Amino acid sequence: MSLPLALTAGEPAGIGGEITLKAWLARGRAGLAPFFTIDDPARLERLAAALGLAVPVARIAAPREAAAAFARALPVLPREFPASVVPGRLDLRNAPAVIEAIEAAVKLVVAHDAAALVTNPIQKETLYAAGFSYPGHTEYLGALAGGMRPVMMLVSPELRVVPVTVHVSLREALAALSTAEIAAVGRIAAEALKRDFGIARPRLAVAGLNPHAGEGGSMGREEIEMIAPAIALLRDDGIDVFGPVPPDTMFHAGARRRYDAALCMYHDQALIPLKTLDFERGVNVTLGLPFIRTSPDHGTATDIAGKGVANETSLIEALRLAAAMSDRRALAPSG
Repeated sequence: MSLPLALTAGEPAGIGGEITLKAWLARGRAGLAPFFTIDDPARLERLAAALGLAVPVARIAAPREAAAAFARALPVLPREFPASVVPGRLDLRNAPAVIEAIEAAVKLVVAHDAAALVTNPIQKETLYAAGFSYPGHTEYLGALAGGMRPVMMLVSPELRVVPVTVHVSLREALAALSTAEIAAVGRIAAEALKRDFGIARPRLAVAGLNPHAGEGGSMGREEIEMIAPAIALLRDDGIDVFGPVPPDTMFHAGARRRYDAALCMYHDQALIPLKTLDFERGVNVTLGLPFIRTSPDHGTATDIAGKGVANETSLIEALRLAAAMSDRRALAPSG
């Protein structure tokens, strides 16, 4: 991978800065490809000093300078925050800068100045209060990509899951489910498993919605009337898929060996098993975009920000996965 990865600051009052510093310190043992962060260099220097982390900061003017600086210092493409950043203390005045950093990183990746986008966690309610109109990162990135259909995949060494509905209430999720939507998400997931994970013929397991996958219609007919027809459509497309599978029996070790990714009906159905199995190494991947995007699979953790105890493992895994996906795309035959 010749281009560096672009890492956004995320919520400055959260743990994003700390785990960025710690990820750079772990660059050798973790085998990390060069990355730069879009952040305020002075605030990262203050944070490193406060936490006792020996991380020199190198201000860069363009991404192409990151690779040369990476071995000796954390490359930072400067972007100041309007208000002074205090760990754990949210400030609405900084919300526009958080959004602008995401937009800037996307432009760099689209322009092929960076290999992939890795995003530190954002504080959604703070951005909402500042006028942010998207449910989360995933939906916003779809808009920045020209209105493309983004799909969330969560990845860990133990499991890959894809929720059909994401950042909506459970009531709204049930209303949003449809045969067409399930099939559309399944197609995007299958293509991504081939393109970005190197699985020549991926196998999808499709979760049911109701207890016991509806028990033949006695506990709900969504499996019969909505999910099974979606599975049929995916099979017609040549995708190896099976289900509907009772959700309570599809995530144990033996069941997981039967598929490459689980297609789930709503957010928690997908995220609870993944985070239970391996919370620290989970990575959020956005599929269906014209660029690669990964993120740690956790929030801003403002309750522990500035205390030096934040775990950088998920960010390291996100950086490693973004680099691997970029390398795989670079080696793929053109056309």
